Amino acid sequence: MNISTERQQLIGVRTEVIKKQPIHKMIRAVGIVDYDESKIAHVNLKTEGWVDELYVNYTGQYVKKGQPLFSTYGPELVSAQKEYLLALETRKSIQQNTVGTDNSAKSILESSRRKLEILGIRDDQISSLENTGMVTMYLTIYSPIDGFVIEKNILKGHHFLPGDDLYMIADISNIWVLAQIYEYELPFIKLGQEVRISSSYIPEKTFTGTVSYIYPGISSETRTNKIRIELSNPDFVLKPGMYMNVEIHVDYGTKITVPIGAVLDADERKIVFVDLGDGYFEPREIKVNVYGEGMYEVIEGVKEGEKVVTSANFFIDSESNLEAALSKMGPGSKSSESTESPGAD
Repeated sequence: MNISTERQQLIGVRTEVIKKQPIHKMIRAVGIVDYDESKIAHVNLKTEGWVDELYVNYTGQYVKKGQPLFSTYGPELVSAQKEYLLALETRKSIQQNTVGTDNSAKSILESSRRKLEILGIRDDQISSLENTGMVTMYLTIYSPIDGFVIEKNILKGHHFLPGDDLYMIADISNIWVLAQIYEYELPFIKLGQEVRISSSYIPEKTFTGTVSYIYPGISSETRTNKIRIELSNPDFVLKPGMYMNVEIHVDYGTKITVPIGAVLDADERKIVFVDLGDGYFEPREIKVNVYGEGMYEVIEGVKEGEKVVTSANFFIDSESNLEAALSKMGPGSKSSESTESPGAD
């Protein structure tokens, strides 16, 4: 079809040259800050006991590794110390009075020490027991990590059983952000991919993390797949439960591209108008692969160097449809105002 220069100016026709250029896409999602499960410590003992004193007594308190949490009394803890002292004394006696090996006494001593370690008694506490020979009735339990107390199930005088979680302590210097990615975007998500994270609560800061895990299931309701992003949080600025804006930059490399604004959707087909010069435009069906920020990668239908209409293509499409309708009505019915034959004088 042909459109005069005046008509092109009137409807605002603009064109752009098809060329190879970098194509990229920004996948956006909402994420929620969560604890790094590998940095949560569960404080429990392998024996029953009673709480004597509480040194950390409220949820949310920050504790350092090695800081006392509470002291406890337990019959098994006392008897284990006595067994160790007896095994230690027995071995010393054998070494002093017997010529030869003391493998049996050594084995008993090692087993006694191992029992103390299993019950939660630290090396420095065992050393103190060896040096003083005094059984400690009340054992102090220390924090295994730096972090915040996120759960406390303990009171003074409280009786606990083996395996009861008395404290949960979380280190949030590294945290997770859990984001939901739409099913159709999932092929573009890779492990190790860099992620930018921001929040309206902290508008002046942007955080950088990496995709560390892609969960195996898709939600049947939302058709999204959960991914896990890990990032450093040394100042504890990000708090578990916060909503975050997640942006994942996907680079497709250099491709032949066409602007999204040049493409008309016609049912299942994608159409562009190619500028042939001298006012002539040709509708072409194209095949596209991926789309990025404002453009498609073209794999069939147009080639590098051709011009496509990027503005007023809807008007051109209307003109084209009108011309086709008039041509079916017979000679003399075409609108000479909007279309002309290539050889017209």
